[in-house]
Amino acid sequence: MSERLFQMDGEGSASASPSADVSSDAPLAARMRPRTLDEYVGQPEAVGEDTPLRRMLERGELTSLLLWGPPGSGKTSLASVVATVVDASWQELSAVTAGVKDVRRVIEEARQRQTTSGRRTILFIDEIHRFNKAQQDALLPAVENGWIVLVGATTENPFFEINAPLISRCQLLRLEPLDDGDVEAILDTALDDPDRGYGGEVTLTEDARRHLVAVADGDARAALNALEVAVTAADPSRPLTLTAENVTAAMRKFRYSRAGDEHYDQVSAFIKSLRGSDPDAAVYWLLRMIAGGEDPRFIARRMVIFASEDVGLAWEGGLPVAVAAFEALDRVGLPEARYALLHAAIALATAPKSNAVARALRAGTEAVREAGNAPVPPHLRDSHYAGASEIGHGAGYVYPHDHPDAFVPQQYLPDELAGTRFYEPTGRGDEGAVAERLAIWRAAPDDDADSNETTTDVQDDRKAGT
Repeated sequence: MSERLFQMDGEGSASASPSADVSSDAPLAARMRPRTLDEYVGQPEAVGEDTPLRRMLERGELTSLLLWGPPGSGKTSLASVVATVVDASWQELSAVTAGVKDVRRVIEEARQRQTTSGRRTILFIDEIHRFNKAQQDALLPAVENGWIVLVGATTENPFFEINAPLISRCQLLRLEPLDDGDVEAILDTALDDPDRGYGGEVTLTEDARRHLVAVADGDARAALNALEVAVTAADPSRPLTLTAENVTAAMRKFRYSRAGDEHYDQVSAFIKSLRGSDPDAAVYWLLRMIAGGEDPRFIARRMVIFASEDVGLAWEGGLPVAVAAFEALDRVGLPEARYALLHAAIALATAPKSNAVARALRAGTEAVREAGNAPVPPHLRDSHYAGASEIGHGAGYVYPHDHPDAFVPQQYLPDELAGTRFYEPTGRGDEGAVAERLAIWRAAPDDDADSNETTTDVQDDRKAGT
């Protein structure tokens, strides 16, 4: 489930209290967000008594923040509490759907608000790591000039995913996974709260409680979602006592976790659909993963790997298309970059296939392991330095460009591996032409060239260190 705080009339709409906009039919995890600092559970190192952030909030002050932590650790909940403590207009963007145009519009509204009324604007950006460089750069002037107080939430290491100038203008708070006691406390509040939770009409057996805490693994949202699914799937009569069997049965329903089995199963289905040349299935699994919250860069990385592992030289455009989709994602961002990701997925699914590159990788890796530190043949050794020729380095090397088709047969592997074949092309697609060339070259006798031949070009080549 997304970490969005509340339902809004439009992307970036302003509100004084996001928690007040959560409707009674919203998911349990959204309804149970803390409304005050006292209701906030966990993270004593970040917001406990006498911490800098706590003291600042108690004074009604706030600087721009980057909240970094795993899913369900309380990033969005902390942002929600901040909005209730600090007197400022609240605006929210999701990095999954917002573009540069949205960012600039919100900033301009904040600038005008500050100019006309002196009122500050807190801009909360969920999953800020999904903003590309241009989107992040658009935030810099607003943060630097104080037009907005930025509160960004990210599950990724900000030192890798957030621009350094933006990090330097924010206070970075690292949130840890909640401990079991924190998760239990959040579950108890949901069970007991008469307005937002179940008002004491739902209880848990000890086994059910332990199972919910185990399923959560430090993720409060996962615990509340699991509780809600279990309650919904159980007997609707009240009072209700949930058992471990109720919880286990409820968890068999559809759900997607970036860190769980569904993550690996759906990625596996996506790759196998590409390998099986089924573009329709590839489209479905890709969009399903994005809808479930998967990092689109993970999907793009998988396609780059696939382009070499399963398409290879059967279609020489495969790797450039996959890399271009990855770059388009970085430059454009979601949702528009879905076009590029689907473009690449459909192209790879419909391309001729070859795993010759993957087989070469496996065979070559095994040869490196077995051959160890095999010496470089003398004629291939570096000979650009003074005295190299006296010890025979480079002697006998034949310069291919002095021969027809820029090819001359000579040994390039160490003696222990001479004649070994790592790459065996198929005849499919573009790789058919590669196979034909290699067949001719590999069949050429070694005596086609004078083994003692050198040229001016090769001497220049050696001076360049090659």
